[in-house]
Amino acid sequence: MTGKQVQMVQRHAGFLAGTMLVMCSVAMATPPDEDVFFKINKSIDVFGRVYREITTNYVDDVDPEKFMMAGIDGMLETLDPYTVYIGEQEGDEVDLLTNGKYGGIGVTIGFREGSVRVISVMDGHTAQRAGIQVGDRFLKIGGVRVDSKKTDEVRALMRGEPGTEVRILVERDGEPKPLEFVLIREEIKVKNVTYAGFVKPGIGYVRLERFSRQAGDEVRQAVKELKLSDKLDGLVLDLRGNPGGLLDAAVEVVSKFVPKGSLVVSTRGRRPEADKKYYSSEDALLPATPMVVLTDRSSASASEIVAGGLQDLDRALVVGTRTFGKGLVQTILPLNYGAQLKITTARYYTPSGRCIQEIDYLHKDRDGIFIVTPDSLKKEFKTAHGRVVLEHGGVTPDSVVPEVDPGPMIRDLNRKSMFFKFMNKYLAQHRQDSLSRVTDEMVDAFHAFLTEEKFDFQEETEGKLKDVRTLAQSLHYGNDVLDNLDRLQSAVEKEKSRGFDRYRDHIEDGLTMELMGRLKGEHGRIEASFHDDIQLNSAVGLLTSLKVYQKKIGG
Repeated sequence: MTGKQVQMVQRHAGFLAGTMLVMCSVAMATPPDEDVFFKINKSIDVFGRVYREITTNYVDDVDPEKFMMAGIDGMLETLDPYTVYIGEQEGDEVDLLTNGKYGGIGVTIGFREGSVRVISVMDGHTAQRAGIQVGDRFLKIGGVRVDSKKTDEVRALMRGEPGTEVRILVERDGEPKPLEFVLIREEIKVKNVTYAGFVKPGIGYVRLERFSRQAGDEVRQAVKELKLSDKLDGLVLDLRGNPGGLLDAAVEVVSKFVPKGSLVVSTRGRRPEADKKYYSSEDALLPATPMVVLTDRSSASASEIVAGGLQDLDRALVVGTRTFGKGLVQTILPLNYGAQLKITTARYYTPSGRCIQEIDYLHKDRDGIFIVTPDSLKKEFKTAHGRVVLEHGGVTPDSVVPEVDPGPMIRDLNRKSMFFKFMNKYLAQHRQDSLSRVTDEMVDAFHAFLTEEKFDFQEETEGKLKDVRTLAQSLHYGNDVLDNLDRLQSAVEKEKSRGFDRYRDHIEDGLTMELMGRLKGEHGRIEASFHDDIQLNSAVGLLTSLKVYQKKIGG
């Protein structure tokens, strides 16, 4: 056994010991069960023996670290998807989740046009000061070619300790040669509140995109500024697309709007110390101002604590679509060698007593699919004013407002990053400071660009007509039917050729969001989305029709 192999075995023995300490503490917090102790010790002994024999005696070389990770992954796959092992190299993601900061250059990246590119540039950070632009394509980072690397790998190369240097080589549309930048990494603080302003006189709007430690403070600051700048008759809190974060941060956010001492959320777990109740510990900033919370299927975890808490306390109406349905609480436990274990330790319950967890990860049906409680078996709970709400399946809005499907052409334009690609090319040929809005000339240029790119999409009627024709042929329908189908196909193709005109309004919206994102950053992109946001408009309608609002919320 080589020195490196011994080191790896010792490292993972440390992991096992750390895990056992957690398990022992669990056992000590509950009545002794000799059978459980025996099974734990026996299993660890067997697992360790198998691991040692394979890594030292298998016919081919086995990487001890990868082999151990396979074992860990195998164990954790039998549990819920939120219980995960976090390696040392992934620690910055935990720091980002908990503290909302990391060491980097201040850009958001994504996969576009077959490569990793800059999607947005954060105001005031090193990337912006050096002149990196949206659309820049990464070629090298720190001397490492990144042409074929994944987004996560490129992101890891850019991040590091604040104060360290990183060289970045990018390719930019309109530039004959690659551009090199020498940047100094900084502490990047990611904002929880990405927008705060008024969408209509008297109606404030706050978009909350995550729940790190500063979420409550940022919401407080946003509300204070809204109150100082104008009369605040109603507030929209947008949690759409917010995947959650820290439970304590969610409690702090709810506390800004409910009476001091209100029960916000409670947790229950296997260990007694997991059973807790969280109350609002401060006086509300907005004790009575009408509120609407916007949600969608991507609103999860801490977002659901906020939405469910405000709904149960009848402090706000929920508008949009049903939330994700994650009612599980995770705890991060430190292990040896910088690793960590994120483990589900409890379920949480909203003030009415309901758990919104949708999937039962420990039970499957005969087909191997996780069990979901049907509506007919869900228990009813009551809000503060006596309105009926159901357990499981996420938070159901008080007013369900589905998102508008823009249609197949717009979906394909977004999927193929056509707005992004066009704006890269257009801004390379036009002075950015001379642009302030989308013009007819820009829309026409986009039309020509789609022709050059040979952009195509499939109307839903095309696929269905093809299926009908195949079925008609298989049933030996007469030629008159097939001829009629051919004429209908020609009519559909003719209508499809008018696609640009039919979708022109949506196309202008897409171009506006892309342009404003370049000119004004994320703030401008969000503002550009307001006017055709049907869920936001529904929320504003409720807040400006107080009789309807009061009737829905009761009391």
